[in-house]
Amino acid sequence: MTTTRREVMAGAIAATGLGIAGEPLFARRPGRDRLIAGTYANEGGKGLYPIAAGRAGRPLPGIVNASYGVGGGPNGTFYLLREQADGRVTGYGPDWTARGGASTGGADPCHVAIDRGSACLAVANYSSGSVAFYRLDPRTGATGEPQLFQHHGHGPNTERQAGPHAHWVGFSPDRRWLHAVDLGADAIFAYRFDPVARTLAEPVVAWSAPAGAGPRHMVRHPTLPRAYLACELTPKLFVLDTLPDGRFRDAGEHALLPEGTKGPSYAAHIAIDRAGRTLYVSNRGANSITVFALDAKGEPRPVQHVPTGGNWPRFFLLREERGDMLVANERSGTVKTFRIGKDGRLTATGRSMPIPGVVFLAED
Repeated sequence: MTTTRREVMAGAIAATGLGIAGEPLFARRPGRDRLIAGTYANEGGKGLYPIAAGRAGRPLPGIVNASYGVGGGPNGTFYLLREQADGRVTGYGPDWTARGGASTGGADPCHVAIDRGSACLAVANYSSGSVAFYRLDPRTGATGEPQLFQHHGHGPNTERQAGPHAHWVGFSPDRRWLHAVDLGADAIFAYRFDPVARTLAEPVVAWSAPAGAGPRHMVRHPTLPRAYLACELTPKLFVLDTLPDGRFRDAGEHALLPEGTKGPSYAAHIAIDRAGRTLYVSNRGANSITVFALDAKGEPRPVQHVPTGGNWPRFFLLREERGDMLVANERSGTVKTFRIGKDGRLTATGRSMPIPGVVFLAED
């Protein structure tokens, strides 16, 4: 992403909201191959698209700029972000009836995480460089008003790092920490989390990136005390060892693109398989997925650079149980399907689904 989020906001100010409480939308029912796709309005997206049996249905125009979401909330609630200057998060029931929402207390929320055991939710506000924390109603899943935490810091990239830009949030497996990756501050922040009291402490810097790297998204190894960080402004993958005090220690770095790659490219999404054997990163500009094989110690080795068959792969959905990956190419408005081999490598299937401005996919 260069200035695309700012461009998105310019075209989204007149958009409506993420639905009206009590208004029935489309039903979330158990079934085969059911998905949802969030889209950006200024890139042609008409709302939230239901997908069934490999086909996109009629979009819901009331759910605008839904750039990210997470399920598993109380009473089956699914939470979607509205990425606009007046950021909001809204919860939906299994019948896609809005259960009310709340302000995120900042601009352009872009990532959300949930601790299901305590019914707590955290949101990263990109433009504001802040984190919103919610104690969800354990019965209804309602959000209530957030507690806000402001990041501080900046980087050398005057266009992208004049101030903090929170881009990712996630609760640690031991449920002692909430971490927030901040592109503008070149840092990962750690918040002490108490799942019993349902509280967060003020953040401290858990790791500092090289100046100008622009860290974007992080993923944790499923069994090892290790994390992997994809940087947007420098096309690199950083390997981090997790420490008991919530901090991280450098454990290596790797290029995301083959040597000699020309033109700018910006990492977007990162994911790891359940066995901890394969890591994937999408690259916008290079328009590819980089595949890393992970050894028993979690050390990555690049094994594949796969073209995504479209422009600007902002997000991809790893579906191991189906043996495939769906790649959301934002600017070309296509979702491409790739087969996952036994060794984790990807093969294009030729299947493509048109969804304008697609930026997010989730299993329904």
